[in-house]
Amino acid sequence: MQRPEVGQTDGVMSPPVVVEVLRGHVVESRHEVDVAVVGADGHRSGFGNPGRKVLARSAIKPIQAFPLVATGAADAFDLSQRRLALSCASHNGESGHVDEVVAWLGDIGLDPSALECGAHPPLDASASQALAAAGVNPGAQHNNCSGKHSGFLTTCVHLGLDPAGYIQPDHLVQRNHVTKAIEAACEVSLDDETPVVDGCGIPVWELTLDALAGGWARIATTDEGRRLYGAMAAEPFFVAGSGRLSTRVMQAEGATCAVKGGAEGVFCGVHVESGLAWAVKARDGAGRAAEAALLWVMRDLGIDPGVELEPLTNAAGRPVGALRARL
Repeated sequence: MQRPEVGQTDGVMSPPVVVEVLRGHVVESRHEVDVAVVGADGHRSGFGNPGRKVLARSAIKPIQAFPLVATGAADAFDLSQRRLALSCASHNGESGHVDEVVAWLGDIGLDPSALECGAHPPLDASASQALAAAGVNPGAQHNNCSGKHSGFLTTCVHLGLDPAGYIQPDHLVQRNHVTKAIEAACEVSLDDETPVVDGCGIPVWELTLDALAGGWARIATTDEGRRLYGAMAAEPFFVAGSGRLSTRVMQAEGATCAVKGGAEGVFCGVHVESGLAWAVKARDGAGRAAEAALLWVMRDLGIDPGVELEPLTNAAGRPVGALRARL
């Protein structure tokens, strides 16, 4: 398929990808999704408005984790692929995730009290129910971002920085390392920009969708980025968890692709070997639309994601509908 070029000179936007929600044969709802595709050589294309500004949310986590490897912190603490995957994760809070985070913090001389991401029940319903049944209140280690925060803390400890307040934009680990990594990868300057606050408390910056995809493509050309993507592909359970689309795609794709979603309908991915990357953003913030568009884009790029979306079901578990993406 001939993909429209980003930044067309005639000023005409191409149509977005449309995700339709079907109940039986009836289209009940529809979502519009913007798509940016960026090659390792910087070539850009897309659908809808690839140049629109977005908040990347958790879809930027591999770029935020870049300093963990680049500063030598990952090697200094001999981080496993599992822990590198967690540094890029929005995990379910299943026991495997939580136990690994707590052990990791212990290995750098800290405990969950050092985490500034806040507490919430595990995203996984079974894990949340088990915690409640045991009469245990969720802690910061159950936060889906606790792995990323453990990466920030590891970088602080390695560099001899006071970890207190590490989530603030003026903390040295953010200002001199995480923000700089975003600027370098996405080829933007954030000097005159003001971040907003992500769900886990860290700074989140407004970027164009094609700059975000470009960041994913650019770090695939580096040893550090390939190491992080390789860890994600090798340990997909620790990027998301049981039943999650990210996990399912990377399990099916093996070491071929790394993918990661974020709140409000953002999803990114990269074909690690070629460095071809893509980013999608549902205009209405619907996560279901971003998931459907992700699979559609991968197939359009000639990459078989190896999975299908689950059918829509009613309270009795009977399939009653489906999602489909199209131009």
